[in-house]
Amino acid sequence: MRLPQAHRPQQGLFFGPFRFLRHAGGLGAVALFLAACTPAAPPPEPVRAVKLVTVGVGALQARQDYSGEVRARTESRLGFRVAGKIVQRQAELGQRVRAGQVLAQLDPQDYQLASAAAQAQVSAAQTQHDLAAADFQRFAALKAQNFISGAELDRREASLKAARASLAQARAQAAAQGNQAAYTRLVATADGVVTGVEAEVGQVVSAGTPVLRIAQDGARDVVFAVPEDKVVHLKVGQAVTVRSWAGGATLQGQVREVAASADPVTRTFAVRADIDAAQAPPLGATVHVMPAALSLAGLPAIKLPTTALRQEGTSTAVWVYDADTGTVRSQTVQVATADGNEAVIADGLVPGMQVVSTGVHVLTPGQKVRIFEQKPAPGQSNQAQDATKTVAPMPAASAAAASASATR
Repeated sequence: MRLPQAHRPQQGLFFGPFRFLRHAGGLGAVALFLAACTPAAPPPEPVRAVKLVTVGVGALQARQDYSGEVRARTESRLGFRVAGKIVQRQAELGQRVRAGQVLAQLDPQDYQLASAAAQAQVSAAQTQHDLAAADFQRFAALKAQNFISGAELDRREASLKAARASLAQARAQAAAQGNQAAYTRLVATADGVVTGVEAEVGQVVSAGTPVLRIAQDGARDVVFAVPEDKVVHLKVGQAVTVRSWAGGATLQGQVREVAASADPVTRTFAVRADIDAAQAPPLGATVHVMPAALSLAGLPAIKLPTTALRQEGTSTAVWVYDADTGTVRSQTVQVATADGNEAVIADGLVPGMQVVSTGVHVLTPGQKVRIFEQKPAPGQSNQAQDATKTVAPMPAASAAAASASATR
């Protein structure tokens, strides 16, 4: 229902000022909100103190060291020449054995029975041969008196020859069966040490199944594995240095054999080096092998402390200091290998550059830095100590040669 004009509230007279105040307060709140949302000016980036290292060329100290194992030049895997059940094993792991010594025994009963049957066949063949020989003599006497024909005597002679052949066959079979019975004993073929036992008493083995492993006395080899990129530098006759992992004297040897194909699992090449058997460590001992052809000691190369390196995406980078602007910039480098606690740089740096060596993860490209100066200790000279580690620079040609050698 619409009210008369006289009864309507006078909004303009009473509520107008409050409406104005309400709008004014809203504008002030908006202004305060916008002021609060406006980002404050960032504080100035601090000038960090950094330690520098001057890039130079130095001699490599590390040598290529491979883990190897001492083995016998000849290692035999012995097995029975016949099948059967193992009833006795006289040799134990690590035992020294002599040539001809019985190492294990199969159940010989079946082979002994077969040998006895073969001997019975020999007896039967011998009897037939004797009978044929007696008949031939009688018929030869009758032929001399012309009581029988020559054809009859020829038949008796043929029977004698057949009996003689049967006897020879029976004797050969008896000898073979005798050998089979002897094969139930496993004997050592040479002096050596038992290095492995692959079958136990009660086990049924087939002919040729390895039962024992014997390392023969005599020459000793060191066997070690070399990766694909290094094996091309190894040749038969090259010198190697061998040092026992447990300590002791250092031995000299030479490469005797390099595998023609890589191991299908490890993708490495097996290398055998000959060493003096009289001074060799025990069989199976772990040794360190240092081939002279793979040694990098003394070669010039650019090296940096590992603390100077950082990861930048998929690459390795360092911070290079610009003395004119007092800032740092990122420089990608290629690491060839490690030399102790230092990284060998193959590409990306040249001698004379200054690289940040510590605190590399808190810097940004173009950031201003200052060189860290160590305060002198009390009582010492106030002369400032240079914080940069300087390596005597060498010509760029030497640096290039160093990089090529390190990546070899």
